[in-house]
Amino acid sequence: MSITPSQLSALEDSANRLAAESILAQAGRDDGLVPSYSLLNDLREATAADPELQAPIAAVLKVLDALLETAKPFDAVALGKLRELVDWLPQALAARRNSAALPAVAGGSAGTVPVAAPAAPAPEAAPAAKESILELNLGENRELLTEFHAEAVDHLQQIEAALLALDHEPENPEALNSIFRSFHTIKGNAGFLGLLPMHTLAHEVESLLDLARNRQLRLNAAIITEILRSRDALQTLTQQVADALEKGRIPDQIVPVGHLIQAVKRLAVPDGAAPAAAAAPVVAAPAPVAEVAAAPAAPEAEIAQIVPLPGAAPVVSESTSDTAKKPAAATSASNGGQVVKSASATVRVNTEKLDSLMDVVGELVIVQSQLIESSRQASNENATLQRNVSQLSRITKELQSTAMALRMIPIKPTFQKMERLARDLARDFGKKVSFVTDGEDTELDRTVVEEIGDPLVHMVRNALDHGLEKPEDRVAKGKEETGTLRLCAYHQGSNIVIELQDDGRGIDPDRIYRKAVEKGVIPAGTQLTREEMYALIFAPGFSTAEKVTAVSGRGVGMDVVKRNIEKLRGKIEISSEVGRGSVFKIKLPLTMAIIDGLVVRVGEDRFILPSTSVQMALRPTKESITTVHGRGEVLDLRGRFVPVHRLNRRFGIPGEANNPWEGIVVIVETSGKTSALLVDEMVSKQEVVIKNLGAFMQNLPGVAGGAILGDGNIALILDPGSLLNAA
Repeated sequence: MSITPSQLSALEDSANRLAAESILAQAGRDDGLVPSYSLLNDLREATAADPELQAPIAAVLKVLDALLETAKPFDAVALGKLRELVDWLPQALAARRNSAALPAVAGGSAGTVPVAAPAAPAPEAAPAAKESILELNLGENRELLTEFHAEAVDHLQQIEAALLALDHEPENPEALNSIFRSFHTIKGNAGFLGLLPMHTLAHEVESLLDLARNRQLRLNAAIITEILRSRDALQTLTQQVADALEKGRIPDQIVPVGHLIQAVKRLAVPDGAAPAAAAAPVVAAPAPVAEVAAAPAAPEAEIAQIVPLPGAAPVVSESTSDTAKKPAAATSASNGGQVVKSASATVRVNTEKLDSLMDVVGELVIVQSQLIESSRQASNENATLQRNVSQLSRITKELQSTAMALRMIPIKPTFQKMERLARDLARDFGKKVSFVTDGEDTELDRTVVEEIGDPLVHMVRNALDHGLEKPEDRVAKGKEETGTLRLCAYHQGSNIVIELQDDGRGIDPDRIYRKAVEKGVIPAGTQLTREEMYALIFAPGFSTAEKVTAVSGRGVGMDVVKRNIEKLRGKIEISSEVGRGSVFKIKLPLTMAIIDGLVVRVGEDRFILPSTSVQMALRPTKESITTVHGRGEVLDLRGRFVPVHRLNRRFGIPGEANNPWEGIVVIVETSGKTSALLVDEMVSKQEVVIKNLGAFMQNLPGVAGGAILGDGNIALILDPGSLLNAA
């Protein structure tokens, strides 16, 4: 026996809570049934080191488990057994504290609780009997549900990450224990709150995982797939909790879990045991590392009863409470919810407060710029004023950096979703893939993380469908039959780069060109560089697929990728080698609130060009400018002819430079195309706070927003992509 005094105190506390539940319980009703079951389960686990103390608890737990399995309320027998145990527990724990012998349980010995054996095994409940609408009791449980939701989001994310790790290493004890703890926590908390569908499903999965932990069952791809499906169902139910908390939308639709419960039950057959008559034997061989697609599928008897979960909800990425106390059972997770960390604690903060803080800091940056401008005009000799303004600038910079850091979250959850997607699609396509991630702890703005998910989904689908070959084709080409898909993130200056690389068939630029001419995207005979040919795959309606499938071939996808990335003020670059593979690079700003820009002047007006789009600025010579009939002016840039666009003509304003060699040309690159913008003067390079221009100028082509400069004037922030398309 090795139960410590502190453990005994915790057991006494649980016993007191169980006593309170038993007082409220009544025969013929299920009030208190689920909480009592959860408390008994906790007591059983906590007494694992003392079998003599554990046995009576386990016996009553078995009685309540039978009630839950058949969806029955308390009966007189079960209630009597529960109350006998409640009366016995305080005496037993006191005996253990005093190192004395355990007292006898009423109606039995110290080690057992008599349980009436059923006349015949209870028939397994049909899946329909398990289905019920999630009952929240929002009025009484709002605070508890808020805490439960935040914790469940963390655990569901950890479950998916650990399951994907187990898919490669079925014997990984750390991942297995992590999944078990997460399902156990969700089960217990759902039980206390009366969330019956969540509790029942989590309990069944936990039981299956317990067999794996005790080495009575070896995990394989079929089992992991069912656990992933169960996790998705729990995620959908968690989303219903979020909708109720945030929008007051009480759950009115049943999330089907019965078929999942039945599938998990059939899989939970210990190695060497005879499976149930209706279930095929479970394959007990671990899936080989990296051979996701080749992992054994579930038996036909299982597949026939497993239906896809409709409308699986995305992972909720924000905390819904201003502050929520984190239970000890939970681990602090770096997910989409904003978590402010210190050495001693973690505090959840509503994202609206962070957005408000960022707005205030943005206003402070503007005022600071105006003070600097005013101090220069007031006096260049006032050393005290200059020193104070300099100090203000330093503090403002630190505050701005801290506020931006609070909005930054790791890209790991997004990468995890892509790994899950690759696993599922590889099985559908009959391909083998090793999905490798790197730099998943790289942090970027919350808004960017939320918006980059859809583009990455399209890109991963394309890489698996078009990029990677089937195993037999790879072997015929002298490659490994398992393809590699690598997703990585890293910082590059003030940007973050997300890179997707595959070792598949590569992109044939000539084939793209032929398809583009065939579909009327470009006229025949058009001269294009290799980069411009690659850029054609982003044209709306363009596809190189020979046939339409559920995943690709309709010409919808890559144009959405480009549009979403440009909406984030980013850009995408492609490099590829036929037969060797392709690399897609997405370059994004670290934050959406502040932009690093180049301020230029045209006449009396000033404009801001994002630094990410600017390659260089120069004053051209007269000889480098040529007029091409029907095409306008072009600049000879080191042997390349680049079209020249005059900003004053684009916006219909007067400009000072009548000839290009009298002004400055700024070389910008967007969507693989290089162009030159003619301006009168380069003013400065500075960080500016982005301001929304309102509905009146919302969709103005070529304009991404506005900014207030140090002198109080407003400058338009240009979007080179839409500006040049409009031109």
